[in-house]
Amino acid sequence: MNATVPSLGASSADANELELSIVMPCLNEAETLAVCIGKALTYLREKGVAGEVLIADNGSTDGSQEIAVAAGARVVPVAARGYGAALMGGIAAARGRFVVMGDADDSYDFLNLSPFLEKLREGYDLVMGNRFRGGIAPGAMPPLHRFLGNPVLTAVGRIFFHSPVRDFHCGLRGFRRDSILGLDLQTTGMEFASEMVVKATLLELKITEVPTTLSPDGRSRPPHLRTWRDGWRHLRFLLLYSPRWLFLYPGLLLMIAGSAASIALLPGPVTINGVGFDVNTLVYAALAILIGFTAVVFAVLTKVFAINAGLLPEDRRFLRLFEHVTLETGLIVGTILVIVGLAGALYSVHVWEIHGLGTLDPRQTIRIIVPSMLSIVIGCHVILASFFLSVLGLRRKGWKA
Repeated sequence: MNATVPSLGASSADANELELSIVMPCLNEAETLAVCIGKALTYLREKGVAGEVLIADNGSTDGSQEIAVAAGARVVPVAARGYGAALMGGIAAARGRFVVMGDADDSYDFLNLSPFLEKLREGYDLVMGNRFRGGIAPGAMPPLHRFLGNPVLTAVGRIFFHSPVRDFHCGLRGFRRDSILGLDLQTTGMEFASEMVVKATLLELKITEVPTTLSPDGRSRPPHLRTWRDGWRHLRFLLLYSPRWLFLYPGLLLMIAGSAASIALLPGPVTINGVGFDVNTLVYAALAILIGFTAVVFAVLTKVFAINAGLLPEDRRFLRLFEHVTLETGLIVGTILVIVGLAGALYSVHVWEIHGLGTLDPRQTIRIIVPSMLSIVIGCHVILASFFLSVLGLRRKGWKA
């Protein structure tokens, strides 16, 4: 059976240029697949849309492929396992200028795709469904997902990436095929849903949302989604794609707190509300500075690596920084810090000589040794990080390595 439904009144030439591909990932969906395909084809026929229904089969063993063909869909086998892998295989094989993707479990309304198509026709690159605005039927979403998982992960995504999307994990969404293929999406699991939104936001694609409904899953078996495993994979992805929130902001916070404590304690002990703070606190404050600085360095290295690997889009402001911060600059700054630290170490030896090389009050000497040690270690970090950044920069034209 032909899965292509030409628009009413279209010429024969126009009929060969599909407007919409409805893509459904499939892994053993025999119970609900025919219903979903039937609804999708009915929508195309009743609305006069030139389109197709494409099933991206991920290795079904329950006869889903035969059911899909009999129902009027085109089946594309995708060998690489995973939700994201199946969808990317389907999107790559789609013939439509626009794509609407949705799960084949009869939880999404394939009879009401017009809000998505209308926004795509208006010029939007990504049109997200919003189940919280459209309506979630009783039993359609577990309370843990509805009141904790989805809201928290969506909030994290909106904060980290300034995304306009308010339902990050809605499985029904439409997009321009060429725009999404241009994102070079990499993830193969459930976190694919987050990656699409994040990359579309970072690359400043035109994004909007439309209300959609969610009905109870029509299958008798449990869903492929695993709450804690897939929730963690989504959160891990959001963290890994935001070096600022994973490394930079925590690192800066540690450095500021450690520096404030160190400055207060270097002259002598401090008492606050009857609680005394002395050299022990100073040592931990220095440790906070060191850990914080390491985290900041990781933020820079991670971002450069992610841009080089194509995982993150280029940040022109960030890359302009390296027109001025060169290997030589890093070596000079690092060497100065090491020299300052060594000078402090020599001064501590001088103080020891003044006292006849005998026993010293550790509360006084540590106030010299700790900042000296910290200056040496951070200086070495700067030198090593500068070399590593230069290695990463060898692949970039115009980067002053």
